[in-house]
Amino acid sequence: MLPTEKKRVIEFLGRLSDGFASAIGDHAEVVIHDFSDPEHSIVAIANGNVTGRSVGDSIDALGMQLLKRPPVADLMNYQTKTKSGKILRSSSIFLRDEKGEIFGSVCINVDISDALKAQEFLRSFVRSDEIAIQEEFENTVEDVLNRLMQNALSSTGKSASELNRDEKIFVIAQLDAKGAFLIRYSIDRVAEHLNISKYSIYNYLEEIKQRQSSGELATTKAESKK
Repeated sequence: MLPTEKKRVIEFLGRLSDGFASAIGDHAEVVIHDFSDPEHSIVAIANGNVTGRSVGDSIDALGMQLLKRPPVADLMNYQTKTKSGKILRSSSIFLRDEKGEIFGSVCINVDISDALKAQEFLRSFVRSDEIAIQEEFENTVEDVLNRLMQNALSSTGKSASELNRDEKIFVIAQLDAKGAFLIRYSIDRVAEHLNISKYSIYNYLEEIKQRQSSGELATTKAESKK
């Protein structure tokens, strides 16, 4: 599929997004993502008030992770949470080319907060057997990277200034696994945060590949302390 064909598909879905949202209701957000520019992936959005996002905003942390490790199928009826505390039922339908590679997505986020409040009285009205995915929707790529960095650091139980070399490698491995280095200039930002040079990060990433291939790299906090 040529880039122009992908663009036409995304533009067509963008025109349909308002219709999708109108059919579902004003409590439902429909988002069209173009993954050719992750930092500004939202090209169309209807009822953006649900998550507080708008056209030109970046892909969220979960989406960045999916770009790093593309799913084999669409994600349907999983639970997410906004920064303001809204509980959403979400579905992500991925746009794929003839090779199966993902180049965009259609995401539907339905605010079920009020329904969940009534669940105590109307349990048959809302299903609660979905696996919950804790997710906050970021507006900018800086927010995404900051969140990924905070999560990686929290897994060590230390601040950036307290990390030894192995712990820095562990943090960088976590960031790489979550797709952080797909973000432009992320190497510079992470280097500044960890107070190391960007060349050190390149070396660490190469070392991580070697450790992963030999099974030596710890993947959890518990393993890193063995």
